[in-house]
Amino acid sequence: MLFTACEGATVSTIVVKAAPKPVQISTNDLVVEKDLWRYIANRYTLTTPSQKELFWHIDWFKKNPDYLTRVTKRAQPYLHLVKTEVERAGLPIEIALLPIVESAYYPFSYSHGTASGLWQFIPSTGKLYGLQNNWWYDARRDVLASTKAAVRYLKNLNKLFKGDWLLAIAAYNSGPGRVQKAIAKNKRQGRPTDFWHLDLPKETRGYVPRLLAVAQLIKHPERYGQIITTVNNIPQVQAIKLDSQCDLALISEWAQLDLEQLYTLNPGLKRWATPSKGNYNLLLPIDTIATFKKNLAKHPKEARMKWVRHQINQGDSLSKIAHQFNTTISQIKSVNDLHGNVVKVGKYLIVPIPQKNAQYYSLSEAQREAQRMNAKKTGVRVIHTVVSGDSLWRIARQYNTHVDSIVKWNHITKTQPLQVGKKLVLWHPNSTQPKDLSKLVNVGINIDRKITYYVKSGDNLSIIAHKFGVRIGQLKNWNQLTGKKPLQPKQKLTIIVNVVNSNMK
Repeated sequence: MLFTACEGATVSTIVVKAAPKPVQISTNDLVVEKDLWRYIANRYTLTTPSQKELFWHIDWFKKNPDYLTRVTKRAQPYLHLVKTEVERAGLPIEIALLPIVESAYYPFSYSHGTASGLWQFIPSTGKLYGLQNNWWYDARRDVLASTKAAVRYLKNLNKLFKGDWLLAIAAYNSGPGRVQKAIAKNKRQGRPTDFWHLDLPKETRGYVPRLLAVAQLIKHPERYGQIITTVNNIPQVQAIKLDSQCDLALISEWAQLDLEQLYTLNPGLKRWATPSKGNYNLLLPIDTIATFKKNLAKHPKEARMKWVRHQINQGDSLSKIAHQFNTTISQIKSVNDLHGNVVKVGKYLIVPIPQKNAQYYSLSEAQREAQRMNAKKTGVRVIHTVVSGDSLWRIARQYNTHVDSIVKWNHITKTQPLQVGKKLVLWHPNSTQPKDLSKLVNVGINIDRKITYYVKSGDNLSIIAHKFGVRIGQLKNWNQLTGKKPLQPKQKLTIIVNVVNSNMK
């Protein structure tokens, strides 16, 4: 989450009713409802027992008054769209403020827990709610798709918790199972089961009050020394359905829109073109729609991408050709009507290529990664190239850092295997860096050590593999496990880990 200075306040009892009273709006309020923030603030339904529940959160914002100013400016293109989806589904309008807490309304936001986008969906929940993630496109970052998914998810959580929105919001943060477990515990102890009495993780205990604090700050900015940028209460963007793949450079030209703004409105796009399969809902500023439609109609589907006729050479493979032209094997096979992976020397393939050079697509995933590699931070930057046998755990040990830090610096997933040749950026504080870091990087001594691990209650192969930075298949091979029998507490496992002599001079 974005803040940590204000979590864990002591709280008292409240029960949020399933059907809140209708919101009373004064005539004076209607006059200023041209401002979308005021429109939202006039329709609040969620409440707290007292202001003391929000004190630490509000105090944090008062000490950082420029934070909410930056966030409200960033929310401007998306806020009306989000508000509309929230209202359409009958959710409390405060839910439209949840991306402030989740991602600061930054569409490229990525957490160390692999959560992504405005609504910070993790891969498993995103998949459950239909948010696909492939080489071209990550729907978790798509503003419209992820908002619709978040609304459905929150609505289901509210139903699960019998209309209690605070419990639903808490479950959105920590997972429904965690909240259900806390409720069951309180029931056994004869204690109240509303949000304010539950024994939840520290982050979740601060999550709900933080949302309610943000709502208060937006309703009364002058009271707390906040500057809230006005957002016109009219739609800012509109979705245009594309029925074929299209180069972003052409979309930028046809819509007369800066390419960076195009990426910002469509942050789910990972490469230089829209997805290769199916329809795609492209978000554009409303004032560019007519121009774009007019230009799009002038170009048939085959003219929306640039193609090259590639002759297959000795040593070529579909994988090599796809890498060479920055595309995918599946797209090459689809375009050329190939049913296998065998290619013949001398034959020709039609391959899509970008209109411009790679650097032109400045907010593509590859260019954002390059920016991270070259970012200026405090400390010493090290670029590590993944070699066979590497794992996040081994690399963290090698450079005396933490796995979570590597994940955060490189926007990668803990559970996804590292690809040999991939470059990772690591940062060492000046005060703790090895005396000769270059020597450590270049020599790269690997020492395998066999250890014995005794299975604990609740362990499974996935948990143990993640803990030691190895693969499940390796655990099975080392211990002749078939996978048919569950692990037993105190069962002895052999694990081979890599130890790096980081004190080498």
